[in-house]
Amino acid sequence: MNEEQAIFEFFSQAENLSLALSVAEQMDNLRKQMNNRFWQELSARLDALIKEHQLAWRVELTEDKASPECLVGLHCSLNSNQPLYLRPMMEQQYSGGEWRIYFGLIWSGASGHAGLAAATNLKATLQKAGFKNNESFLAWQWTGFHPRRKDFLLRYASQPEKLLEEAVAKFATLLIDHSVAIDQANARLSTAGSKSLSASLEKLRDELLD
Repeated sequence: MNEEQAIFEFFSQAENLSLALSVAEQMDNLRKQMNNRFWQELSARLDALIKEHQLAWRVELTEDKASPECLVGLHCSLNSNQPLYLRPMMEQQYSGGEWRIYFGLIWSGASGHAGLAAATNLKATLQKAGFKNNESFLAWQWTGFHPRRKDFLLRYASQPEKLLEEAVAKFATLLIDHSVAIDQANARLSTAGSKSLSASLEKLRDELLD
């Protein structure tokens, strides 16, 4: 009999069921705490990476919309008021019966300017690097991290620095390796957005004068 089967048979006995449910409840809380700590510690390391390379990003944690006390990821925001841009992000999602972490470049708003040359070139470059894309993401990719799984939690408890370094390295492929191309795409998006706003204001003025 293996360990898991022995544990199951012990806790499935009527006299042990109350204890089993209490343990399960506490383990759920522990998983949530470890999950939150992972994202907080990863955020701090990415902040340090951004400062080291003098990048124009700030890291913000992403909360679960249904449970604000639970963190589900992080994303980068520009230190400007630009409404539409591509921002690096990393987040966990429930897929295939378990939580998995993915990362990529997400649009900050409606992706109406996704066809701009700079963004198109960046998209093609990231596709060659193995990234997928859809309407919300210019590029995204699964990692090998499963944040609620036993092997991940045991490794995070015993080798937190190594695990966090691997997560930072994944994110750095966007922040560092493709930083120039992302900056160029966002600069083009900023210019296009300004032109679109000017055109809208001009049209409104003409309508008011008619």
